[in-house]
Amino acid sequence: MKKLALLMMSGAALSLASLATPALASDRYGQRPPVVLSPDLSAPWVMQLGGQAAPRGGIVYRTKPKVVRTPAYQSHSLRGEPRRVTNAALAAPRTKPAPVRQIDPQFLPQTVSYDGNHKPGTIIIDTQARFLYHVTGDGQARRYGVGVGKEGHAWSGTEKVSRKAEWPDWRPPAEMIKRVREKEGRVLPAHMAGGPENPLGARALYLGSTLYRIHGTNQPWTIGQAVSSGCIRMRNEDVTELYERVAVGAKVIVM
Repeated sequence: MKKLALLMMSGAALSLASLATPALASDRYGQRPPVVLSPDLSAPWVMQLGGQAAPRGGIVYRTKPKVVRTPAYQSHSLRGEPRRVTNAALAAPRTKPAPVRQIDPQFLPQTVSYDGNHKPGTIIIDTQARFLYHVTGDGQARRYGVGVGKEGHAWSGTEKVSRKAEWPDWRPPAEMIKRVREKEGRVLPAHMAGGPENPLGARALYLGSTLYRIHGTNQPWTIGQAVSSGCIRMRNEDVTELYERVAVGAKVIVM
């Protein structure tokens, strides 16, 4: 009897299972739920059982994917606060700009009164005051600031402009080359072609048969000082102006 009862119960269970299985499968898979991809790739894929319809492809995102941006490099100030460092800051350090050198405005060219007895066209150089006067007549003169010979190289006398040159070459005498090498440790070239880097500058007025000249300079900030080896130096702008006004043979008085 027990065996018969067990067989009858098993048959009933199988019958119920066979009737229930199609209905449950139809309910569960009649409409496929959308698949939601977690934005966090470390999270598991989750099957959504809700009623949300899936878009084309059957995959939706729960949230928009995060855009990961690499943060700018940060360094810390002395106070410990973070400081953003840009690409410009990471570039090679800039060299410190050279200081701007200016001359005293009194040494800029100007027309002044002149009551001396020298003829127009005469050049008078006051080495103590650091001024060059070009007598123009009518009781006036054109005044320029100049650099003059340093101690031991100053001189005085009267000469004439023997010749003029534009962008002159420079051939320092052997005595100067030796003196500079011994006192300053610099080696001067035996010859330098004319140009912006040439110490004689843009123009030169040669004085008689001497080694002295009135000339321009590549160091305009030295105007008004005693810095030369005896020559009279001027700003390039000023010596160019004087060059156009003075003729060969003009009298030059250095005092």
